Amino acid sequence: MAGAMASDPLRELLAALDLVPLADDVFEGRCVERERPRVFGGELLGQMLAAAGRTADGRAPRSIHVDFLAAGDPVRPVEYHVRRARDGRRLAQRQVAARQGDRELAVAVASFTAEVVDPFEYQQDAMPEVPGPDGLASELEEREGIAERLAAADRAWLLAPRAVEVRQVRPVPLLDPPPVPPTANTWLRAIGAVPDDPLVHAAVLAYASDTTLLDIACYPRAVSWIDPRMEQASLDHAMWFHRPFRMDEWVLYAQAAISVAAGRALVRGSVFAADGRLVASVAQEGLSRLLR
Repeated sequence: MAGAMASDPLRELLAALDLVPLADDVFEGRCVERERPRVFGGELLGQMLAAAGRTADGRAPRSIHVDFLAAGDPVRPVEYHVRRARDGRRLAQRQVAARQGDRELAVAVASFTAEVVDPFEYQQDAMPEVPGPDGLASELEEREGIAERLAAADRAWLLAPRAVEVRQVRPVPLLDPPPVPPTANTWLRAIGAVPDDPLVHAAVLAYASDTTLLDIACYPRAVSWIDPRMEQASLDHAMWFHRPFRMDEWVLYAQAAISVAAGRALVRGSVFAADGRLVASVAQEGLSRLLR
């Protein structure tokens, strides 16, 4: 049905990441979360990484840095224009522009690396000691419990099943939240099997990484991120991929707001595999202010 979420969200997300080639290094993608008022930043992140990766000759994702420029229409397709900025023996860099017609929605620089064998490893941050995902309610279950209190315009996209399940270790009520510290530990896992391609797993994580990150900047205010008085919008988003991982296995997304000032919030996240390996790091700045 046009404009509706898929009945199989993971299948549609994987199809959306399998971009349609239009010309040399130009691809087309379609949004999965079409009920949203504007294109979800996570979809742009995942598809920009996928578009760049299609031109990287099998190298694994190393990083992506995205600047969000304008809101997009989630019903219309998005074109991704890739520029091959550099091809070295080990590293490749790509520039990507996401466009709808003459409107540029986002620009990105993505980097890819050939496999390097190095037995030495080190990580400073340890995985937080928190309960595992078993027995925790999903974010969707939490929202279904308050469905009748949600604004009619928001119900469709807030209650739609998603390709990646979200389980919060410390759920914060979506409505009438108390003031709490701006931190979160969130378990993430795709709801089904994901192909073995590392680029696909990285793109699925990129999609999911924007799901909860900026929300925590609202926690100390005791105001929900869906409150119409809150101005919340991602300005930029950066990710670094450190070690191989699978998104059809649980990963822990440890997040914290580092600064909330001047109407902006800087938030960061660390993604750990279930065995404690740090597999990715994330940082984002966004608008975050309570309108008078």
